[in-house]
Amino acid sequence: MASLAKKRALGTGEKPEEDHEESSDEGIEGVGDSGDDDSEDSDEEINEEITVDFEAHTISDSDSNGIKKLLKQLFLKANINLSQLTDLIIQQNHIGSVIRQADIPEDSDNDDDIDEVFGFISLLNLTERKGSECVEQIKELVLEHCEKCCPKNIAEQLDKILNDTTKPVGLLLSERFINVPPQIALPLHKQLQEEIAEAQRTNKPTGKCHFYIMISKTFKEAGKNNSTLRGGAPKKDELMFTNAEEEFFHEHAVIKFNYSVQEESDSCLAGRWSFDDVPMKPFRTVMLIPAKSISPIMEKLREYLSI
Repeated sequence: MASLAKKRALGTGEKPEEDHEESSDEGIEGVGDSGDDDSEDSDEEINEEITVDFEAHTISDSDSNGIKKLLKQLFLKANINLSQLTDLIIQQNHIGSVIRQADIPEDSDNDDDIDEVFGFISLLNLTERKGSECVEQIKELVLEHCEKCCPKNIAEQLDKILNDTTKPVGLLLSERFINVPPQIALPLHKQLQEEIAEAQRTNKPTGKCHFYIMISKTFKEAGKNNSTLRGGAPKKDELMFTNAEEEFFHEHAVIKFNYSVQEESDSCLAGRWSFDDVPMKPFRTVMLIPAKSISPIMEKLREYLSI
């Protein structure tokens, strides 16, 4: 298979299963899952390590189904035109990457393995794409929940920022299979920032953003009081991030709030979790981060995620 534009080795971790969340932009090595012996002779549990190499590739048309599936895990049953959102991400493929398995086993009888997407990262300039159905739906979703969770002045401030054409806002999307390790986030975000800088230098779409907005998959212990604090800042010890590195973005957010997606979640993939036998409630956490905060966030990523 011909080489694509971006390829790079990353860290080590579990091999992602087909049914789980999230991935990245650069190549990685994965260590696999444990399984039960299905033989009739024994029910003994077998632990097996599988080393898997991943590579980052430029986003292409063949990634459409994989990207859409990952977006579905983020937005669940929200009224978002995911097909259009996926198309926009693919159209601006000078920004962002997908993760695929580097070497497909010769004995694999599944043609889908070749182009399977284990994750992606991208940035969509909501200001430039103003008027697109999916963009307006995302803005409406965010503002609707902000009005419910935050004081009126915060909701008005967010509405003003999202509609200020002089200070573009970018939607930062970073989705991967759930058992892909967070260490991949460092080269993933580093590559994205380089691409954003190049787009800005060459006057390509999405280059300049004054703010980034993120919607993160989070969860809390089901037995605790999970109401969002007025002002949008949940207690830190309550909130856990599916993508662990996104806590660094949360620390720098100037507006942040979370809302429950318990009624939209059909399975653990969508956020119905059990952690150390403690049941968890799924949430989505919205964060507005000034572009000037990306540099200190990257420093945090380098500090905690360097392999």
